[in-house]
Amino acid sequence: MDNKYNRHNRRKYSLKVHIVLVAKYRKQLLQGCIADDVKQKIFDICNTNQWEIVSMETDKDHIHFLISYDTTDRVCDIVKIIKQETTYYLWQKYSSFLSKQYWKKKIFWSDGYFACSIGARYR
Repeated sequence: MDNKYNRHNRRKYSLKVHIVLVAKYRKQLLQGCIADDVKQKIFDICNTNQWEIVSMETDKDHIHFLISYDTTDRVCDIVKIIKQETTYYLWQKYSSFLSKQYWKKKIFWSDGYFACSIGARYR
């Protein structure tokens, strides 16, 4: 039972959140290379910030991921970092393609996000 929990200093915790990010205007851009690159970039961001990806999957216009994080992190900050860094990365790599999709600004994700905490049952 103790293996389910993280420990750090005097803290014992298990924090997980299911996050969904949607492409701006629900454009079906998360396919092929772009989907693979977004997933890899999110894995890299999470490794850098010591968050653990439990699972992740893309659909044509959105991505779902379940992430385990520390008590000192806030979900809104996690989402902000992931959205900012993936947008910047995608525009660096696919600027000619994305400029035909989003011609006013360098955007990729819609303004909001979905987040749902995942709890554990005690016995």
